Amino acid sequence: MKLKLAFITFAILITTILAGCEPLLVLNPKGPQAETTANVIWISIFTMAVIVIVVITLLIVMLVKYRASKQSDDYEPPHIEGNPIVESLIIGIPVLIVIFLSIVSVKSTYEVESVPDGYENQEPLVIYASSSNWKWHFSYPEQDIETVNYVFIPTNQPVEFRLYSYGPITSFWIPQLAGQKYAMADMVTKINIVAETPGDYMGRNANFSGEGFAENTFNATALSQDEFDKWVEEIHATAEPITKETFETLLEPGHLGQMTFTGTHLEFAPAPEGENSGHHHGSSEEEELHEQHQEHEDHSEHEDHSEHDDHSSH
Repeated sequence: MKLKLAFITFAILITTILAGCEPLLVLNPKGPQAETTANVIWISIFTMAVIVIVVITLLIVMLVKYRASKQSDDYEPPHIEGNPIVESLIIGIPVLIVIFLSIVSVKSTYEVESVPDGYENQEPLVIYASSSNWKWHFSYPEQDIETVNYVFIPTNQPVEFRLYSYGPITSFWIPQLAGQKYAMADMVTKINIVAETPGDYMGRNANFSGEGFAENTFNATALSQDEFDKWVEEIHATAEPITKETFETLLEPGHLGQMTFTGTHLEFAPAPEGENSGHHHGSSEEEELHEQHQEHEDHSEHEDHSEHDDHSSH
């Protein structure tokens, strides 16, 4: 009776907890990349469910069929060398499962990293998304606009987010539109997104980056192309320009609401790509080779002058 009561209490508790949970956004995709990710999750769940059901069923069958109470006290099990069929199944089935999941994972990874099918011929909208403690800064170089903690994108158009960080490593994630991608301080990473349904989508930093991590979120809004163009015009008519001093203030640790500016910080604080990349150190490979060659010539010329001075002194 006590065991039954404990089971009922546990079932009610689990039901109450799950009823209060938010829906799994990652399983409610609104774009092709997110749909690919959701399909992979469902395939993984189905595969694991089949494995668990089969294993538990076999376990119950073995416990019931071969339990000790059915055998006499003097029963001795036969000596068995091995069964090739059983051993092949034990080894072969897990190998096939791993191969299957590996193929699905590799194929889906290439799909979500590239521009979705049907959008290859469209020019993507480039948006620089940079993080700081604990904010997101979105720069539109083509539209000459910058926003903080929110981003507007047109529907049915590929959007290329170029990610980097002004602090620790963060992870850019809009669950209903795409998977996660790291944003780092000394390089730019890219993620392609297409929103096929207008609406508001939650975005956040999915990588722990300090005490303010929990509120390091932003709102992504997908608009029709006409609405997006009107929004751009409205920003240019009403927003103040961003300055270097304002941007440096925004980079200070803390939380802010949504903000909008004309211009972008890329003009005075460019992204770490190209000649501004952290791995590039501000000079091209040809320039570095030229500098090394020039240093070598200067050194040789210095040695020649030294030898000439020595001969002159003699």
